[in-house]
Amino acid sequence: MKTKKWPFVYVGVITAITYIPILLTVVYSFNESKISSVWGGFSLKWYVELFRDRDIGEALANSLILAVSSCILAVVIGTTGALGMHRKKSRINDGVAYLSMLPIMIPEIILGMVFLSVFSFMGLPFGMVTLVIAHTTFCIPYIYSMVKARLAGMDPALEEAALDLGASPVRVFFDVTLPLILPAILSGCVLAFAMSFDDVVISIFVTGPTVNTLPVKIYTKMKTGVTPEINALATVMLAATIFILFVAHLLGRRKS
Repeated sequence: MKTKKWPFVYVGVITAITYIPILLTVVYSFNESKISSVWGGFSLKWYVELFRDRDIGEALANSLILAVSSCILAVVIGTTGALGMHRKKSRINDGVAYLSMLPIMIPEIILGMVFLSVFSFMGLPFGMVTLVIAHTTFCIPYIYSMVKARLAGMDPALEEAALDLGASPVRVFFDVTLPLILPAILSGCVLAFAMSFDDVVISIFVTGPTVNTLPVKIYTKMKTGVTPEINALATVMLAATIFILFVAHLLGRRKS
């Protein structure tokens, strides 16, 4: 019995280490005091300050635009690349697959310096354009790997049967292939969106003086210390994430 208790103790300790900091962040977002380490009573003023902060709202809008744009471009490039490499059997397929994963294997600080050098050499003005290019680059591998894995497990006879029945290649793609790989595309989009929305290191290197993303804004604010306003922002983002997961769970159950 003692041996059987240890796994539960282990899981309990890991859970506490993971979720207690999150719980404290939520609690201190309602702190009256400006100092996070000192409890000054319950208050909602930091949420009021958060929603009045135009810089935070602008940074959030930039992050959403950046993440959505990067995901759309990554879906187009990653999906077409996976389809092309799947249909064209070649000896270099493994090498191309390895090279396609390099953007997420290289440390972000090195990747950021590379983008900085390339964009400076090309004379591109730093801002939303350079951010979208950089984020699309490291978002593509997530889409590519997911779609490629899905294509590897797909029965090629389905496409062949559609072609034999008179469907054009375009219609085969939209009626047969796309519905089968759509779950993989959506899974890759979730990962790519999260990585793009959360990125700090690469964004610092390629952003311009007039464009600020939410993670970079939070990072610059935290240089002067963690304020309850940052805790309130983290709580709002946590609540939004939980809501999205809850809706996805309900949709999944309804689909089942």
